[in-house]
Amino acid sequence: MTFEFELTPRPPFRLDLTVWALRRQQGNRIDAWDGRRYARGVALGASVLRIAVEQGGVPAAPRLLVAVQGPEGRRDVAQELVSGLLRRALGLDIDLEGFYRFAASDAALAPLAARFRGMKPPRFPALFEALANAIACQQVSLASGIAMLGKLASALAPQTQCDAGVLAFPQPRAVLAAGPEFLRDLGWSRQKTDYLLAAAAAIENGALCDAQLAQTDDAQVLRLLSRLHGIKRWSAQYVALRGLGRLTVFPVDDVGAHKHLALWLGLPERLDAQSTQALMARWQPYAGMVYFHILLKRLKDAGHLDSQHACTGGA
Repeated sequence: MTFEFELTPRPPFRLDLTVWALRRQQGNRIDAWDGRRYARGVALGASVLRIAVEQGGVPAAPRLLVAVQGPEGRRDVAQELVSGLLRRALGLDIDLEGFYRFAASDAALAPLAARFRGMKPPRFPALFEALANAIACQQVSLASGIAMLGKLASALAPQTQCDAGVLAFPQPRAVLAAGPEFLRDLGWSRQKTDYLLAAAAAIENGALCDAQLAQTDDAQVLRLLSRLHGIKRWSAQYVALRGLGRLTVFPVDDVGAHKHLALWLGLPERLDAQSTQALMARWQPYAGMVYFHILLKRLKDAGHLDSQHACTGGA
């Protein structure tokens, strides 16, 4: 099965910036980016589809060209799955006009919002993937956490038949079936293994799901997530923002965010959770957008965004 279709994001939209906000590191093997095309695998039943996305048009009038490859099956089912995944992961339907009006009135945020105009707040395609990312990145460098996730996907998620370099994220049942010894052999610590298996079990048995979390406010979302084994404040806030799209949430215990927030604001000392929380009151209800913008600033300063061949004409 091979087919193409188009999606129309709500403008303005830039695929390059949005994908970098999603993938965070060059070493991300699940969310692949070659400077022009975003690719990943997505599970469809027992098979895997390869999706590749390119942007056409300008940010003010964007079009996304989506190519899908996979085993023979119903195109309508595959297209619906892929469309839903991309709309969630790339924030295609999110209206940010309110954010841009808000940012324009803030002396610090205005130039950053203008520089990265068109970045939509990304979300992990599934709640389990968000939880796994949070667990992998607890108390280790981001590069180490993303490397662990790549090993997990390579070992447990079937590769697409169309491209051996494209991975899908493993399903909770596959992680549960692998068991603790297998995960530890992949380099997951005993503690992280326990946390990951607990998260997989909660998703698989229905104790935690998107529909349940969508029906409650941010504070209750954080409480529900924190009931999971190994999910404390940083992980819960990370999942709320990156997995559930709660843009009022900023992971206040994020050490990297402390450093880059202080650099952006020209503060003489590194921030901590309490001072970061106090700062975020200034940018509500868009604290999560600040998080994504300082991430892109870090990537820009490191030279990762300079070589992108994005379609950047227009406003």
